[in-house]
Amino acid sequence: MKRKHVILAAAAALLALGGVAVMAMSSARAAPVVVELFQSQGCSSCPPADAIANDLAGRNDVLVLSFAVTYWDQLGWRDTYARDAFTRRQFAYAHGLGRSNVATPEMVINGHIDLVGNYRPAVERAVQGAARPMMLDANAEGVSIAAGGAPQGGADVWLVRYDPTLQHVAIQAGENNGRTLAHKNIVRELSLLGQWSGQAAHFTAPASPQPGLRTAYLVQGHEGGPILAAGVAP
Repeated sequence: MKRKHVILAAAAALLALGGVAVMAMSSARAAPVVVELFQSQGCSSCPPADAIANDLAGRNDVLVLSFAVTYWDQLGWRDTYARDAFTRRQFAYAHGLGRSNVATPEMVINGHIDLVGNYRPAVERAVQGAARPMMLDANAEGVSIAAGGAPQGGADVWLVRYDPTLQHVAIQAGENNGRTLAHKNIVRELSLLGQWSGQAAHFTAPASPQPGLRTAYLVQGHEGGPILAAGVAP
């Protein structure tokens, strides 16, 4: 289930799809590059990727979202943050990027480039070369999206809530038994707010499940498509 080599893949068709909405919203400020890490506390290859993600989380031009997946849970240690919804999100990316399966640690950049997340030079090159999505007008209560040229069939509007603090978890079984792992920007909530069809729209966010979480919004092509716009509530 772990990838042993680096994969850098960008689907030209998906990039073209994203370009429609980006050009239509070109008056907006650029948002941070969105880096999604799919990892598990039960995966021995994941701690180096966690460290890279934790470092990237300190940059203003990068939005790191760390998703804990569930498919390692049966191998001795149940991840303390994993949810089925996060695993489904990774499978959606596998479908959108033409992958036959999923693996950890995987990083997905702006929804259209994927690579093994534990090799720092490749991650840094991918982030450096990534185009930045457009900025959304967002706060903790909701997000507004300007009118623009949406992809054919529209786009999904996601709410993501994550913990910006550094969390240390002592692992007591599985491949990382005896280690203490550090997580930052770990995702605690993922909710589909609705679809954007190109008309100006506002989406209201549900109440946060716990205090201290940051709120981010993503406008994204269906089923693991490219991220067209993003915003983080101040």
